[in-house]
Amino acid sequence: MVRTTGSLVRRHRVRAADRRFGVRLFGAVAVAALAAVPFGLLLVLVEGRWHPLRVMDAGGARRLHGTALAHPAWTSTLRFLSDWVWDPATLRTVVALLTVWLLRRRAWRLAAWAGATTVASALTGLLVKTVVERARPSLPDPVAQAPGFSFPSGHAMTATTSFAVLLLVLLPLVPRGGPRILCWCVSVLSVLGVGFTRIALGVHWFSDVVGGWLLGLAVVASTAWAFEAWRADSGRGRSTVAEGLEPELNEDAPER
Repeated sequence: MVRTTGSLVRRHRVRAADRRFGVRLFGAVAVAALAAVPFGLLLVLVEGRWHPLRVMDAGGARRLHGTALAHPAWTSTLRFLSDWVWDPATLRTVVALLTVWLLRRRAWRLAAWAGATTVASALTGLLVKTVVERARPSLPDPVAQAPGFSFPSGHAMTATTSFAVLLLVLLPLVPRGGPRILCWCVSVLSVLGVGFTRIALGVHWFSDVVGGWLLGLAVVASTAWAFEAWRADSGRGRSTVAEGLEPELNEDAPER
């Protein structure tokens, strides 16, 4: 009788936590951009046309553009990486497949987090681009073209959120030690590489890329906080970045 009562109480607690998780997740998405203090500071400098920042952007664009013109094979490689391997559509497709896999494992809340984080990243980036309306670099003999506004870099932001989602979901399935270090190295180098390709191809300023990185991190931090709050409310222990958001994912039994 005591065991049955305890089971009912725990079930009621989990259901209540699920409802609060949905509210928190929605709220985290809504305030993601506002939570990014470093991004807000950068946005002020961009909008204010701060001279040192403009000099740094222009200098970097000129140097990398000269390298791109002088080495066509190198530039073709950068275009392939930027337009195919690290393209936002490619990365979002990978996260979508991950979300489907999580649903098949009945990891409902983790799937909701992955999907909400990806959608929040795309919508937040589009909103900020529309508000800021920063023009892309205008260089002689451009080696690449890109539509839309420049700040923040959608490629950089999508790479940040996508690789963060992949890491925080899949780390529990990766053995500790060397394999996890390798996963972190691949993710960090990919995010940095995306930013470099966008600047080297002359379609973004350096500050656009930094803005994409910062805003992407803000989105992930906000939604991850909502997920951690749900774990605490439902009686599960808090996880760490090194262990992933849902350490129990490495268990054979699906999440209930």
